[in-house]
Amino acid sequence: MKNPTIEREEKIPECKIPINIPMPVKLSLKILALFLLLLQKSWMSLTVTAAIFTVIYIVTGGWISFLFLFCCMSSILYQAEDGLLYYPDVPKNSRVVVLEPTNLGMPNETVYIRSADGTLLHCFLIRQPEPICNQAPTILFLHGNAGNVGNRLPNVLGLYKWLGANILLLEYRGFGLSKGKPSEGGFYADARAALNYLHSRNDINSKEIIVFGRSLGGAVAIDVAACPEYSSKIWAVVVENTFTSVPDMAKILIGSYIRFLPLWCHKNKFLSLDKVLRVTVPCLFLSGLSDDLVPPAMMDVLFNRCGSSTKQKCVFSNGTHNETWRCQGYFHAWMGFFLEIRKKDATLADTNITRSQPSMHLVINSV
Repeated sequence: MKNPTIEREEKIPECKIPINIPMPVKLSLKILALFLLLLQKSWMSLTVTAAIFTVIYIVTGGWISFLFLFCCMSSILYQAEDGLLYYPDVPKNSRVVVLEPTNLGMPNETVYIRSADGTLLHCFLIRQPEPICNQAPTILFLHGNAGNVGNRLPNVLGLYKWLGANILLLEYRGFGLSKGKPSEGGFYADARAALNYLHSRNDINSKEIIVFGRSLGGAVAIDVAACPEYSSKIWAVVVENTFTSVPDMAKILIGSYIRFLPLWCHKNKFLSLDKVLRVTVPCLFLSGLSDDLVPPAMMDVLFNRCGSSTKQKCVFSNGTHNETWRCQGYFHAWMGFFLEIRKKDATLADTNITRSQPSMHLVINSV
């Protein structure tokens, strides 16, 4: 089968520091870049704080004004973590313009669902033609920390054509056309709401629902699968180029000195390293070894700690953070994993044994 003709996924700009400069200079540049980004994201709060500090210092002087400054700066830095992690406006106009699947030849239904707190979420449901759609597996697609679902459509087209799957594209709160403001807890609630929505429909196969997440979406997928109430609603989990936790990523992107910060200083944690132990549904780990954002070693750690008795890891030597799906063998890895799960499910049905018994722990190398 020929790979479908797929246009290149729109890239999200990255700011990189050259590696051929002294480490102290590189560290200084990182701190400067972080300060400038913080200034860009929170300039209004910083301006108000500076004005109030000046007034308090003139009136009271001394330690009271500096205590106020410390408390305000701590609060601003804590709240600014959202702006350092979530980029719903990148690429430009991502909160206004969302490319529809029909533009790439995929029939879709625009869906609005409500999260547990009432936040209105925008989704696209792409279904296979009748009557295939009623028996096809359905993928809940959880995107990364920037852009909208329209930016992922070239990848989605490959999943649609190669796997013959239905796909629900969820836009988290604060992304694309969804309402609300991005937050870790909100993302978890949004994914659960999307899963509940799929189970409320009678025109899809609710026995084969796959939760797929790339990068930050992988952390959301692991959280949902680790919850016993929702793991029973999931047939399999697929994660791609995701991380062990946000604090671990901060050590890499900002500097190892971040390790001295207590965990409560991190507003967003996404502690997949702990949660993956509680994942028992079949799991596929797709790792691009040329990922220059999330270290592939983090995928190795997650795979080894995963509590599922049925898990596979497929590595792609040329796979980058956002475009591992372009590597040869990528879609075949999905298909092979589905085939193995179906074989195991058939065996379980025939022999009346449970999924908790030891099964396959495979590592597949690709190009």
